[in-house]
Amino acid sequence: MNVRIGAVYHIGFPVASRASFGIWGSLWPIFNRAAMACIWYGVQAYIGGNCVYLMIRSIWTSWDRAKMPGPFDGGVSSTADFVSFFIFWLCSLPAIWFPVHKIRHLFTVKAYFVPPAGIAFLIWALVRAGGVGPIVQKPNMIHGGDLAWAIVKGIMSSIANFATLIINDCDFTRFARKPNDALWSQLFAIPIGFASTSLIGIFVSSSSSVIYNQPIWNPLSLLGNFIDDGGAAQRFGVFVISLAFAVAQLGTNISANSISAGSDMTALLPRFINIRRGGYICAAVGLVMCPYNLLTSANNFTTYLSAYSVFLSSIAGVMSTDYYIVRKGYLNVKEMYDARKTGPYFYTFGVNWRGYTAYFAGILINVVGFAGAVGQQVPKGATYIYNLNFFCGFVVSSLTYWSLCKMAPLPETSEKWLEVGDAIDDLQLAYDRTSDGYDEEKVTAMSRKDGGHRAMGL
Repeated sequence: MNVRIGAVYHIGFPVASRASFGIWGSLWPIFNRAAMACIWYGVQAYIGGNCVYLMIRSIWTSWDRAKMPGPFDGGVSSTADFVSFFIFWLCSLPAIWFPVHKIRHLFTVKAYFVPPAGIAFLIWALVRAGGVGPIVQKPNMIHGGDLAWAIVKGIMSSIANFATLIINDCDFTRFARKPNDALWSQLFAIPIGFASTSLIGIFVSSSSSVIYNQPIWNPLSLLGNFIDDGGAAQRFGVFVISLAFAVAQLGTNISANSISAGSDMTALLPRFINIRRGGYICAAVGLVMCPYNLLTSANNFTTYLSAYSVFLSSIAGVMSTDYYIVRKGYLNVKEMYDARKTGPYFYTFGVNWRGYTAYFAGILINVVGFAGAVGQQVPKGATYIYNLNFFCGFVVSSLTYWSLCKMAPLPETSEKWLEVGDAIDDLQLAYDRTSDGYDEEKVTAMSRKDGGHRAMGL
């Protein structure tokens, strides 16, 4: 739903959010997204560091975290973990330098290299487990209603992993040539991608119960066990698969975190930061947060990260309702770059109070269950609501925003479906190689349609 805003109007999340939260009110959602991008960068870099650790250990088996003391007080993180993380972090820096339209070549390599490696890992694990039969014949660890809620939690976990990108998808789809380019690719790639990778992870992790008579839920830990079991050929297989997973983590970190943080920081401090500088700031924060300590010493840290989707679902609910239901696709892009008090998106002191009221309403429905997710005692009903956290936050914030806009209508909305971007097939039409670079006749020819509702924002 959020991709269309960027694909039609060719604006990123920092600009698109101004319509629903206000010129200055949008700064909090933007900061929110930028902060999460920096934190997730560190987490993803730590996972990538684990891949590097396996690559090194497949060459030198003495590279073992169990035998190497930690560099910090208490030995929280081993030297192997720290060095592996730093190697991955350092090798990621050159990829941040390239602009968005050039970094696509990295994803071409990833598309051809990573899926075959994942399938090879699956086949390898199934062969060692004696096939699919012994795995699926294992009894359930959860039964009855608890099993149903476990399935729901699995779905919510997948959405939570993608929640940050749901918010700022405009940062990518603004490069689309036409809206359908962004629609169909994501409509198929996202569910198929999540389903296939989840299926591989489930079978690979479950195979450990057959191979080692104990569950190993981290696939990378299972790869580490494969190093100990075999000879040179098996270590080479672990090296190749780990390299593929490291490339996957690099691509994820660049697309989901550094580019997103760069776009958001550019909107926060446009005079001093661009996308490239923002990406390097994101990498620096990911380094100084020491994820190798957080993720090994605090079991609740990943729970906090996943639970944070309750705050992002409210933003998504407000933005989607504002675009599709309240405005019916109409945005005056030119006014989104104007902070005059008379502008349609300035609202009250630059803040759309309707959007923030809906935002907090979507958070409040989940806040009690959120406390339960991080270890507090809460009523069971709150837990059930929180199990549907993203949907509950999205629906509540959407309904609240729609109701408030009915009671206090917004300026510059349309009574019928009206996307200004549909009228413009070629953005270059507004410019010409004249002395002043501006052709009045061409602009006039494409400027107004549908009774004067077309705005020259692009």
